[in-house]
Amino acid sequence: MAENEHNLKLDNMNTEIRDRVKSFAVKLTTDLVNNLESITITGSSLTNDFRSGKSDINSVLVLAKLDLNSLNVLVSMAKAMARKKIAAPLLMTKDYIERSLDVFGIELLDIQLTHETVLGEDPFASLTFAKTDVRLQCERELKAMLIRLRHGYIASAADKRLLRDILISTVIGTVPLLRAMLWLKDVDRPKISEAVLEKAAGEFSIEIDSLIRALKWRNENIHPGKDETINAYEPIYETIEQLSLIVDKLEV
Repeated sequence: MAENEHNLKLDNMNTEIRDRVKSFAVKLTTDLVNNLESITITGSSLTNDFRSGKSDINSVLVLAKLDLNSLNVLVSMAKAMARKKIAAPLLMTKDYIERSLDVFGIELLDIQLTHETVLGEDPFASLTFAKTDVRLQCERELKAMLIRLRHGYIASAADKRLLRDILISTVIGTVPLLRAMLWLKDVDRPKISEAVLEKAAGEFSIEIDSLIRALKWRNENIHPGKDETINAYEPIYETIEQLSLIVDKLEV
């Protein structure tokens, strides 16, 4: 797809990222030529979760084929992308997307909810998912998260900085799972992380104060003391454990 900047659909882009997305897209259309089918921006850069200077710009490139040449094009762009806080894009084909609905439902549902296709046809808007597949993935992810939390707590050896990062990562990873669980119940899904937690608290009767606190650590670059960090572990763990039991019994 050899396109110029006039073909880009950037009107819905945050003005703070528009120029970066534009230069990124123009470079891709020049270097990937006919292998590039679409460019889609996803994630926090499209919402009020975006933090200037901290949040990355995430994207999905749909290619006609996944080949080494395309990877090398992105390798050549890596340093420039890092300077502009553009994360390495996800690379997919249309066939890959269609054949992954049963195993990556959570991720694709999240992309479908919050995305802007700036070049080419939108590959996500018309996707449909089986609730049984999404429920199973939610259960698997939550139970794996419990394992990682236990292992992470031991591995941190009470290092408050490492434990803080583990807890923040857990909460960030929980947000798309909660969106998927809300979708399973046919409930509207907020795009903003804190709003997702609040909506889930009402729908699933879970405690979210500790999760919101960990989000605040990240968003406001807070580094709590050792006792506060350790004390946050148990309520976060208990909430994830409760969610794993809820989704295990969820009828879809």
